[in-house]
Amino acid sequence: MGIVSLVADITHEGARSLIGPYLSLLGASGAIVGLVSGLGEFIGYGLRLLTGYLSDKTRKYWLFTFLGYTIDVFAVPALALTGRWQTAAMLIILERIGKATRKPAKDTLMSYAARNVGSGKGFAIAEVLDQIGAVAGPLILSFILLFRSDDDIGNYQFAFAMLLIPALLTIVLLIFSKINFPEPEKFETKQNKIDTKGLNRSYWLYLVAISLIAAGFVDFPLLAFHFQRNMILTDSLIPFMYAIAMGIDAFAALIFGFLYDKIGMGSLIIASSLSLFFSPFAFLSNSIILIIIGIIFWGIGMGAQESILKSVVADIIPSEKRGTAYGLFNTVFGLFWFIGSAIMGLLYDYSIITLVVFSMTLEVAAVIVLFVLKKKLTN
Repeated sequence: MGIVSLVADITHEGARSLIGPYLSLLGASGAIVGLVSGLGEFIGYGLRLLTGYLSDKTRKYWLFTFLGYTIDVFAVPALALTGRWQTAAMLIILERIGKATRKPAKDTLMSYAARNVGSGKGFAIAEVLDQIGAVAGPLILSFILLFRSDDDIGNYQFAFAMLLIPALLTIVLLIFSKINFPEPEKFETKQNKIDTKGLNRSYWLYLVAISLIAAGFVDFPLLAFHFQRNMILTDSLIPFMYAIAMGIDAFAALIFGFLYDKIGMGSLIIASSLSLFFSPFAFLSNSIILIIIGIIFWGIGMGAQESILKSVVADIIPSEKRGTAYGLFNTVFGLFWFIGSAIMGLLYDYSIITLVVFSMTLEVAAVIVLFVLKKKLTN
């Protein structure tokens, strides 16, 4: 499944690196980019509550995984057919719907194997494979744009069309995975390490922390919009910068995932404390060096979100309720990602400094809540 994610990420993470500039070329404002990104994440995360519940109810985890991947990867090359930002926005949101359909079921399938080797380690390894594709996709599109003609919109549409190749390969590999591992639940042989009885308050406190993290974390399309609008980076360098972020994401997921199995919540506190510095470096400087530093901090935050956050859920929720748990977790995360993205999109058009203050304040608050939660779990 990690290899499936690798190929799928070439498709949708490659496109994600260009969505901000593409919407800008089609006439969208900073507020629209923030709103579309946030709305897509909100719908994508919000639907996971339903798809997670249904996957648990029916136990048809493979069915939801197949359906979601099909919608996800084929919505991306369809961007090549768009000529208005409204149509592109609909496809961006459709891609998020596909991810919402598959994510709880896929995470549940993977959690069986992850629990067998250590939740932090298992999800970290999966995330590294995932991020290889997330690096390759933007790099491929970066080279495509570098060697294309001066027709900007046509360049982007050609790049999106080329993503049909990894989209088709994703489905082929998914079929191969299903044939070879029809019942992944047989991998899980260990019992939950944490007794879930009496943890209700701790779980809700955890949701508060991840809500603050989500609300204060800028989606890359707004960063890319900023780089393109202010002519800080060329069109071909923007996906290259995203590739750097995805490389850092993979490395951070591996380091902090392994660290989670040793020190638990402390690894998330360290990652969140580092990632809160991404916004001043990325938004308040025209220096490529400082922007890269900001992107590194941003990638650390993404790596933590994709590995440690899921590891905590896998450790405190029994396997038969895990699809529902991931659905609820992702719904809350997506709701606050949407709220934060919409607010920061509006703040971008008003005052970039205010945007940075808003982002850092929420991320600092998240770290404080995580400290409280760590103390509560260790008592």
